[in-house]
Amino acid sequence: MAENDGDGDELTYADAGVDIDASEAATAALIGMVGEGEGDYAGLLDIGDRYLALATDGVGTKLLVAEALSDYSTVGIDCIAMNVNDLVAAGVRPVAFVDYLAVDEPNETFAEQVGEGLAAGAERADIELVGGETAVMPEVVRGLDLAGTCAGLAAKDGVFDGEAEPGDALVGWASSGIHSNGLTLAREAVTREHAYDDPCPFEGYDVLGEALLEPTRIYTDLLDPMRDHGVRAAAHVTGGGWTNLTRLGAHRYVIEDPFEAQPVFEFVRSAGNVSDEEMHRTFNMGTGFVAALDPEAAESLAAATGGRVIGRVEEAEGADGSVSIRGLEL
Repeated sequence: MAENDGDGDELTYADAGVDIDASEAATAALIGMVGEGEGDYAGLLDIGDRYLALATDGVGTKLLVAEALSDYSTVGIDCIAMNVNDLVAAGVRPVAFVDYLAVDEPNETFAEQVGEGLAAGAERADIELVGGETAVMPEVVRGLDLAGTCAGLAAKDGVFDGEAEPGDALVGWASSGIHSNGLTLAREAVTREHAYDDPCPFEGYDVLGEALLEPTRIYTDLLDPMRDHGVRAAAHVTGGGWTNLTRLGAHRYVIEDPFEAQPVFEFVRSAGNVSDEEMHRTFNMGTGFVAALDPEAAESLAAATGGRVIGRVEEAEGADGSVSIRGLEL
């Protein structure tokens, strides 16, 4: 990434309205009260010979870009992806999904578009859509909100340990773009001097908003190969960007060969005068999924799945984990 050269004050995620530290503190408070497990991407319930796993997530403020372009056809894919990818990171096979659509008033057009995306996402993830709920709440919701819950199943010896080990190799897989995290920062940066329907200055899209709407990549196809190659732990690179890797244990994660960040990231960085560190703490920066495993199996896994070895796991110097990437220490 280039040094900051955008005009105006340097923009952070907190300035845009999302304070990650405050969000994590609030989440920790909720976990403390309800007794949820910490660190896991999915909750596991012992049902005898297997685990039933549940994950829940939404599309977030990406919906505001869809609203601006009057195009909701892909946000259903994001809703599916953000849930199934969390299950895959735990070593769980997603099987069924229910959606929740809240609107301020009924609108047949965007409801059909949302349904189109959900169907496409379910097909990509190879899961069943088993129902959902549409709620009309004009005093609670402006426009719409879309979220869902995914159920998955795994044999008890099939889930990942969830803990990387020093000496492990890290295999990564490319993202499709911004995915569905950090859109509050991306939107604030882009709209400083641009509109979503402005011509896109880089290839692949007609207007800027289309680049922000690029749907989240679904990684369910990685599950069997990761199991076959003895993956110990995996990370879906979502909110918190590259710091997600520390969920695999308090180690030092040295990233030497990440996937190249798509042009949309450089546009956001420049338009918002966002620091490289803030970009890597907020976005996936081109790599959407990472697995830790024995180095002897890493090249084989990468070759079988279109991934590549991006780095390694080292002993941490302190009590907390850290990530070294592109000259940054996160």
